[in-house]
Amino acid sequence: MTDVLLFLSAFLASGVEFVEALTIVLALGTARGWRSPLVGAGAAALALGVLIAALGPALVLVPIDVLRLLVGAVLLPFGLQWLRKAILRASGYIPLHDEEESLRREREEARRAGFRREAGLDWFAFTLSFKSVLLEGLEAAFIVITFGSTQRNLPLAALAGGVALVLVVAAGFALRVPLTRIPENTIKFTVGILLTTFGIFWGAEGTGVSWPGDELALLGVLAFVSLSAFLLVRVLRAQRTAPLAEAL
Repeated sequence: MTDVLLFLSAFLASGVEFVEALTIVLALGTARGWRSPLVGAGAAALALGVLIAALGPALVLVPIDVLRLLVGAVLLPFGLQWLRKAILRASGYIPLHDEEESLRREREEARRAGFRREAGLDWFAFTLSFKSVLLEGLEAAFIVITFGSTQRNLPLAALAGGVALVLVVAAGFALRVPLTRIPENTIKFTVGILLTTFGIFWGAEGTGVSWPGDELALLGVLAFVSLSAFLLVRVLRAQRTAPLAEAL
């Protein structure tokens, strides 16, 4: 069961990051030509590969309890941040993420930027593509490496991230539009729940907590976090609609 949740968490979290990076690359490619954004994305991928090769194996050498405590301490606020935004979106306090609008905005910014070519490259497109792929890729790599190292199953987490990358890139470039049919807000809500769950579970294990039922307790933590999130959505929706009902 833990392996299933591990794969699902790494796959979904990586997929969201890849979609966001791909949106910027697609916007630059359609607005300013494909060569420079693709070169920038490729350069970022190479840089990521070097960083992962250098830092990833080092985590395996850290004692497992220390690693789980460190990962839990980082993963919990990271997951809570995702979950907070997802709850606010689901309850109507902030707008839902719109991939079509993101692509339109990125295209407009790309068209307004001036052209400066050196060595045959559009450096605005190259730099923006490089930065977005590197930053989003680092977040995805962090999730994959920490999940895999904490469970001592890095190949499974890497497989999940790799599958997400292949599917997102293949679908994005086949359609040449952002993946608007993917329910990204729902995925972000799910990822927030999963990251928060693992953060609580691993952080507690790192401090010496012995969960009843061992890894089966993860399902209990998952149920608690999920129920709490959905209850918060209902409460916030009620608070938001109450003034409208009173006005009517």
